[in-house]
Amino acid sequence: MATQDKTDAFRKLHMKGAPFVMPNPWDAGSARILAGLGFKALATSSSASALTLGRVDYGVTREEALAHCRLVAGAVEIPVSADLENGFGPSPDDCALTIREAGKTGLCGGSIEDSTGDRDAPICDLALAVERVVAAVEAARAAPGGFVLTARAEAFLHGRGNLKEVIARLQAFDDAGADVLFAPGLPDLDAVRAVTSSVSKPVNVLIMGGLADASLEGLAKAGVARVSLGSAPAYAAYGALVEMGAAVVRDGDFKSVSAHGEGAKRIRGWLARR
Repeated sequence: MATQDKTDAFRKLHMKGAPFVMPNPWDAGSARILAGLGFKALATSSSASALTLGRVDYGVTREEALAHCRLVAGAVEIPVSADLENGFGPSPDDCALTIREAGKTGLCGGSIEDSTGDRDAPICDLALAVERVVAAVEAARAAPGGFVLTARAEAFLHGRGNLKEVIARLQAFDDAGADVLFAPGLPDLDAVRAVTSSVSKPVNVLIMGGLADASLEGLAKAGVARVSLGSAPAYAAYGALVEMGAAVVRDGDFKSVSAHGEGAKRIRGWLARR
């Protein structure tokens, strides 16, 4: 399927109150598995992609991130969006460059954060944050295969979670032309409802913290359009590896090594489909 067709399909998935789940693979194999399970779209995770290189989140360069995006997008026939961090630089031009280059990888969309990377001042000034979104929107509109741009307000992830201020930022990003709005770390469904009722664009939520026990039905009633899982799938897989390895090292116990035959059979089936 051509990238433009994938992008059109991806855009149509975003309906307020009818959320789809967009899980986050960490490599080509996990992307194929998740596509095989029936998910309609996928997204990269900056933390998960860094993990594949043995690094922590924000430890990846623009070039490395885009190579990862190309790998994941090329592995499946469903739409793939990307976590593009803060655009890999402080300026609007940095954001525009990242989106332009991302548009050449087979991606159907991507997100830009308002974070700075500075622990003492982790969130961009609002005026600069809006300029960055405007630049990203312009680049997204020029992408040859189309590009669904998500604008992220990161305050809750940095301990600066003032809901009124976060909503004001999302409204500014809405006005700046972002296609999807996202404030990771919202504390509960009441906060989610406050966000979705205050903006005109589809809202993405991340399953974490106060939303860890949320149901898809509850998120739908709160007006959510898209649900992502972040780095949780990657850490679930790597966590299983830790448990298996620990059992072997600690106890000489090999039961877990041979306990995944049926799952392995299904995985090989998905990998063989292309």
